[in-house]
Amino acid sequence: MNTTSTREEQRMDLAQANVKQQAAEWVAKMTIEEQALLLSGDGWWATHGVERLGLPPIALSDGPHGLRKVRRNDSAGAEGSVPSTCFPTASALAATWNVDLLREVGAALGREAQAVDVQVLLGPGINIKRSPLGGRNFEYFSEDPVLAGRAAAAYIEGVQGEGVGTSLKHFAVNSQEDERMATSSDLDLRTLHEIYLPAFEIAVTEARPWTIMSSYNLVNGTYASENAYLLTDVLRRDWGFDGLVVSDWGGINDRVAGVAAGNDLEMPGSGDYNRKKIIAAVEEGRLSKPALARAATEVAALILRAVAGRRPDATFDVEAHHALARRAGAEAIVLLKNDDHVLPIASDKQVALIGAFATTPRYQGAGSSMVNPTQSSNAADELAAIVGDARLSYASGYDAEGETTDALVAEAVQRAEGADLAVIFAGLPDSYESEGFDRRSIDMPPGHVRLIEAVSARQPNVVVVLLNGSAVSMPWASRVKGIVEAWLGGQAGGGAIADVLTGRANPSGKLAETFPASLEQTPTFPNFPGRAGHAVYGEGVFVGYRYYDAKRIEPLFPFGFGLSYTQFAYEAIRTSTMRFDADRDGAVTVEVDVRNIGKVAGKEVVQLYAHERAPVVARPVNELRAFKKVALEPGEQKTVRFTLSRRDFAYYDAAQEAWAVRTGTFEVRAGGSSRDLPLVAAIDVSAAQTRTKPLSRRSLVGEFKRVPGGEALYVELVRALGFGALLSTDDEASMTPDEIVAIRKARMATFAFIDDMPAIKVCAFSHGALSEARLDAMLELARKGLAI
Repeated sequence: MNTTSTREEQRMDLAQANVKQQAAEWVAKMTIEEQALLLSGDGWWATHGVERLGLPPIALSDGPHGLRKVRRNDSAGAEGSVPSTCFPTASALAATWNVDLLREVGAALGREAQAVDVQVLLGPGINIKRSPLGGRNFEYFSEDPVLAGRAAAAYIEGVQGEGVGTSLKHFAVNSQEDERMATSSDLDLRTLHEIYLPAFEIAVTEARPWTIMSSYNLVNGTYASENAYLLTDVLRRDWGFDGLVVSDWGGINDRVAGVAAGNDLEMPGSGDYNRKKIIAAVEEGRLSKPALARAATEVAALILRAVAGRRPDATFDVEAHHALARRAGAEAIVLLKNDDHVLPIASDKQVALIGAFATTPRYQGAGSSMVNPTQSSNAADELAAIVGDARLSYASGYDAEGETTDALVAEAVQRAEGADLAVIFAGLPDSYESEGFDRRSIDMPPGHVRLIEAVSARQPNVVVVLLNGSAVSMPWASRVKGIVEAWLGGQAGGGAIADVLTGRANPSGKLAETFPASLEQTPTFPNFPGRAGHAVYGEGVFVGYRYYDAKRIEPLFPFGFGLSYTQFAYEAIRTSTMRFDADRDGAVTVEVDVRNIGKVAGKEVVQLYAHERAPVVARPVNELRAFKKVALEPGEQKTVRFTLSRRDFAYYDAAQEAWAVRTGTFEVRAGGSSRDLPLVAAIDVSAAQTRTKPLSRRSLVGEFKRVPGGEALYVELVRALGFGALLSTDDEASMTPDEIVAIRKARMATFAFIDDMPAIKVCAFSHGALSEARLDAMLELARKGLAI
C-alpha cells in the first residue's frame, strides 16, 4: 500500500468534509429566496453571491485547451476574450498517450486561470467518439474509455493542483452535435456502463473534479440535467462524487426536476425565471426544503473552495507556456506513413511547401473552445528558421475553404517539380468541423484532394501533413510516401510540425481513434447522427476498434497506431500468476519488456489489452486495459509494469446491474497498437457463480439449467413434454455407430427446440400435464435456491 498517497487522500477527504460543513452552516443562515438565488448563475460566467452574508461570487470560463475568459459577464463571447495560451486540442493531447504531459498542460492552464481570476475551468471534455462525424470530436479525447479517463484524470489533477476547479463534461452519452438539445441517446445498460460511463468514473474516482457538467441531450428519454439515475444513483452513490453538478449552458429543461435529481447550478443565469419556479415548488411542497438546501450547499461549498484557492498575485510565464504547447504539439503528432525513410527531411534536400495551411494553419477548433492566443506560429516560418529560406519554396494551392483552381494547382506542381521533396499541408477548414453541427462526411475538401493527387503524380517524394480535429479519409494514401497527422496543434503547432519534419523531435504519437478507410466502414453507418429526437446506439459495446476487430475489417489506420524514426521490439511478457481469483486476489501484475532496436532515441506507447477466449456474452476481441509511454535510448531495454484488477476482466451484467466476472481463460496481449500485439500471456480467472436473474413464466426452459438447483426443475419440464427418455444416454451402449449418430442428431434438434421455449408454453404443449400452479411452485423453488 502507498501510505503517502493514502494520507494525502485522507487529508483531501477531511478538507472536503470541512468545506461541506462550513457551506451547510452558511446555507442554514439563508432564506429560501437566497438559497434559490445560488442555484442560478449571475450572467454568463459568474455565480451569485449572498452579499448579506459576505459570500462572494466566483468566475467560470470556457477552455478545455486554453482559457477563454470572455471580457464581459453578460456576453456569450462577442466582445472577445483575454489572451491565453492555446494548447493542442483534446484529440491531439490524447494522441500523446502521456499522462504526465497532460498533467503538465493542466497545471499551466490552472496558472493562467489564476492569473485572470477564474476559479473554475470548463473542461475537460471526455465523451466517447462514437463516430468520426461527431462535430466536437476535436474537443474529446478518444473512442476508448480507459484512454479518455486516464487523460482526463491527469488533466484535472494538473489544473486543480493550482487551486482552480474543473468541470468534467458532458455527462453523459453526448456523442453528436446535431439537435443536441432535443435528442435522446437510447442505449442499453451494458453499453452505458461499459463504454460511455467508465471514462467519467475513472476521472471522478481518481482526480475528484470540483464540478461535473450535465449534457444537453436526453438519456433513454430523460434529460441528462434531470436524470436522477445518472446524477444521483451512479455519480454520487456508486462513484462517491462529492462536488457540484452544473448544467451545460442552456441545458436546463425542467429546473425543479433538475434540482430534485441532483443538478445544482444552472448556467447561464436565467434571472428570476427559474428562481420563481424553485421557490414556488418549495412553498407548494413539490420540492423539499432539504433538496433545495443540499443543492445550495454544493454551490456554497464550490465558492468556499474556490475562494480558498485564489492567488491574487498570480502570473504566468508566456514564453514557457508557449514552449510547453510546442512540446505537447510535437508529442501529439502521429507519423502514419514513412516509406523509404522520406522523413526526417535530409539536410541537403530542397523542399516545396504546398498548401495555405503551411502559412495560415488551422490550429484550434471552432465554438466555445475558441482561444485568443498569446502568439502564433506556422510551419513555413518555423521550418525556415531551422533549415533556412534558401532550401524552401512555397505555393498556396487552395483558398481558405479548401477550393482550388487550375492556376493554383499548376503553380504547386511547378514548385514540387523543382524540389527534391514536396510537403503538402492539407486537412479540414473551420467550416468542416465545429461545435454545433456534425460533419456530413469524413472527406477533406475536394481542392485538397485534387492538389495532393496532382502533385504526387509529378513528384515521387511527397509528404502530406494533416491539420484536422478528427479522422479523415485518404484516397490518395498509396500515392504518397509520408503522412503526418498533426491534428489541431495549438498556437505552437507550426513549430511542433517543423520539429518533427526535421527530426529535432522523434514522433511518438499514437492514434486515440480509429481512422476508417471509408465512412461506410464505421460502426454507426448509416445511422449517425440520430434524427427525429432519437439517437439509437445499436452498435452496443462495439465502438471504434472493438467494432473493426469483431467484424474483421481492416481500417485505414488502427487505434493505437503510430510510427517512429526508430524501431521497438517487444521481447517478453510475464504475469505474477497464471491463476487469478477475481473475488479474493487483489490484483495481477503484468510485466512487458520492450527495447529500442533503432539508431535514435524515441518513445514508445506500450499498450495492454484483455481478451476472453470463450466468453458467454458477446465481448470485444480486445479491450484496452492499461498503457504507459516510455523513453528509450538506442539499444536500451525497459520493463513496463501494469496492475490489473477484477474490473479489468469483468463485463456489465445488465440483469443484475452489476459488474460480473465469468470463470474462464483470459489472455493479456501487449504491443504497439490494437492490431500489433505480439506478446500474449494466458491467465485462468475464477469467480463465484454470477448472480442470475430470477426465473419467471417467460424464462426459457434452457435457463433453468443455468441456475443453482435448477437442474431437477429442467428435467421435470422436459419430462412433462414427453421427452424424458432423451435425457439419458445409457442406451447408446447397445447401438450401432449409425444409430448413435442418428439419436444424437435427434437429441440436438429436440433440445434446441425445448431450450428456447418460454416455460409457460410447456403447460399448453404438455396438454396440462404441467399445470400453471405447478409451474409457479417450481419458480418459487428456484427463487429460494438463488443466492440473491
